[in-house]
Amino acid sequence: MKLQTTLLCSLLCSCLLSDIALADKQYRNPDNPNLADKGEGTYPIPYKKPVIKEITDSLHKIRNYLESTTPTRVINKSTGAPISDFKKPIKEAIFEPSKGDYGIMVYEMGVVHSGLLKARAATDDKSFTDMTERHFRFFVDTMPYFKAQEAQFHLERANSFSRFLDPRSLDDSGSMCAALIRARLAKVGPDLKHMIDICGNWVSKQQFRLADGTLARKRPQAVSLWADDMYMSIPALAELGRLTGDNAYFDDAVNNVLQMSAYMFNAQRGLYTHGWNENNPDAPRFYWARANGWAVLAMSDLLDVLPKNHPGYPKVLNQLRASLKGIAELQSGKGLWHQMLDRNDSYLETSASAMFVYAIAHAVNQGWISPSTWGSIAQAGWIGLSTRITDKGEIEGICVGTTFASDHAYYYNRPTSVEALHGYGPMLMAGAEVIQMLKNPAFNIEHKVRTYHYVPTGAAKTDYREHH
Repeated sequence: MKLQTTLLCSLLCSCLLSDIALADKQYRNPDNPNLADKGEGTYPIPYKKPVIKEITDSLHKIRNYLESTTPTRVINKSTGAPISDFKKPIKEAIFEPSKGDYGIMVYEMGVVHSGLLKARAATDDKSFTDMTERHFRFFVDTMPYFKAQEAQFHLERANSFSRFLDPRSLDDSGSMCAALIRARLAKVGPDLKHMIDICGNWVSKQQFRLADGTLARKRPQAVSLWADDMYMSIPALAELGRLTGDNAYFDDAVNNVLQMSAYMFNAQRGLYTHGWNENNPDAPRFYWARANGWAVLAMSDLLDVLPKNHPGYPKVLNQLRASLKGIAELQSGKGLWHQMLDRNDSYLETSASAMFVYAIAHAVNQGWISPSTWGSIAQAGWIGLSTRITDKGEIEGICVGTTFASDHAYYYNRPTSVEALHGYGPMLMAGAEVIQMLKNPAFNIEHKVRTYHYVPTGAAKTDYREHH
């Protein structure tokens, strides 16, 4: 009897705590001062107009956290002792590992640097790119050492600089290539032209392709396309076009948007399947959120630098609009998006949600879509994202690395981790772009009838139909 009583009390306490936690998550809109307004209701996230200072503070938390977890030192792998003499290489020399899963040369870090550059531009605060300058200075200082180490010991993938000494994939090269070019053009950090040449050459000339020129992989099946690779290639090609003035890079980028979309975009749903296999092109489709995030980021990045008179410009713009429409219609009541976009029983995932918020806010700011019908979607998305940032600057709810798979069970059950770097760059980008949206003189943000209306100002009123 005593055991049963104890169990009953434990169960009641558990239920009570759950109810308290649920109650803590009921928010009223602070922009409505009328607390007696029964028509307002409550929300599962704060429902309000974002405040620029609060966003900036959140971005600084993320930046400070990444600063503290990404050392730039060379150490002896066996002893942990620091190495400062770069004259004679030793076999055990490696980059000091980060405190989380935050490799300083991985593709996710390329997105982080691009996000830091955007945060600096949005806030005019140069401290946002201190980490970028530190990382890139470290690359300049250590590349000759690790090149000599490779020549002597032939470590291949065990060499800490292997992604740039011997790139072997778009993951090794594309995202960082775009970030290196952006930093160079913004005059942030040292000149890394040599590294840009290496990664740019891989993306444009060495990566495996389909016969029609579409950038592809040889896994998981012999000839496969990944929607992820839209970001791992197209922004780099676009930035190479901007850097060199060579239109061939722009042509290649546009062709890859259109061809990858032809293989992987479901026009009826407005969504990208995660991948496509040449030997089984009619396989079931899986609408993984982050794959769609990579796709819309890639198209946004391309449109930013693609000459408006390029014949592919309106085609890419229309493809981006179609993608954003499909995505926006699946936003949840908490402002975030599900791990599997079309499956509401899958969890709400942070990295893809941040990519979507950035892409929508950026399209609003660029005049590609109407603020009247899109601004509040980005606003609600940011508010949802802000609840995922801890006091330490960690970001919760990020799906870990995920391969192109063939069953829903795999995608549904991918774990989340604050050490999954995939969400940090997109979160910086999303916050920076929402700041730009809040400052945008092309529209006013009005709170009326208990919601938010983005109202174009006089001269900014535009027709956003397809021919725009």
